[in-house]
Amino acid sequence: MATTPVNSAAVYGDFAGLEKLKSSASRSDAGAVRQVAQQFESLFARMLIKSMRDAIGKDPIFGSDQSQTYQSMLDDQLSLELTKGKGLGLADMLVRQLQQSGATAAAAATSATSATSAAGAAAATPPRAATGASGSERANFISQVWPDAAQAAQQLGVHPVSLIAQAALETNWGRNVPRTSGGASSNNLFGVKAGASWSGASVSAGTQEFVGGAAQPTSAAFRAYASPGESFQDYVALIRNNPRLSAALGSGTSVASFATALQQAGYATDPDYARKVTAVAGQVLAALKSGDAVPMTSATRPTPGEELSHG
Repeated sequence: MATTPVNSAAVYGDFAGLEKLKSSASRSDAGAVRQVAQQFESLFARMLIKSMRDAIGKDPIFGSDQSQTYQSMLDDQLSLELTKGKGLGLADMLVRQLQQSGATAAAAATSATSATSAAGAAAATPPRAATGASGSERANFISQVWPDAAQAAQQLGVHPVSLIAQAALETNWGRNVPRTSGGASSNNLFGVKAGASWSGASVSAGTQEFVGGAAQPTSAAFRAYASPGESFQDYVALIRNNPRLSAALGSGTSVASFATALQQAGYATDPDYARKVTAVAGQVLAALKSGDAVPMTSATRPTPGEELSHG
């Protein structure tokens, strides 16, 4: 039986292609192991390019949703070109290892599917550890969300820094907001899932959940909003209308109290969530006090005798 040429338009490096190879491998098609290895290399190249794009960030002037879509299409094609012929050498290495271990084509395809699925989820995961952002990136994020954060904070009886810190942690300072397959932002700043009760737009994205204290990559449906402001207002409604989260209301200037109430209510599965939020709050405060980000206004500054607590 003839096999489909690897890196053709029909198998350009998607997970569906691997599933087809698993079917071919189970029928002992010739060259299936080689196809599995090359498909794995193509997927690896795509994830590598995506990670590089995420590290660079979106162009603040020309980075429209349309350009993001075309950029994604170009990256798909680039991954094909990189893995044509001898490619990156990863496929050859995999073939040798599989032949030495005596693995069957079907087993190889199954392993490749599991490995690439996990790697893909990990690559798309907004890591709940707001690290790696430069001082200017943090300042820009704070300045952009401050007006919406201030309004939401007033409604919840908390300080804007608490909300900004949580949003920064959930999105890695706005760099890992869940996006559509075309690259459009969901504007979801708080990692709010799209459950059965949600009737609005949603996007599917990689994330991580903690099981037994260990982070596990997975994917989930997240709510999508027309603007960051809508995300803040939906978050306000979520906190106000969920009895389990009511303890976070009225936390005032204590970031620690706010974050601890969320963790105890099960807002996140990360057992270190409260500590991480308060740690990020310290970075927010540092940017505000240095003047790099928009300063606290009199309307949101702690009242006399109070001090914003982030520890």
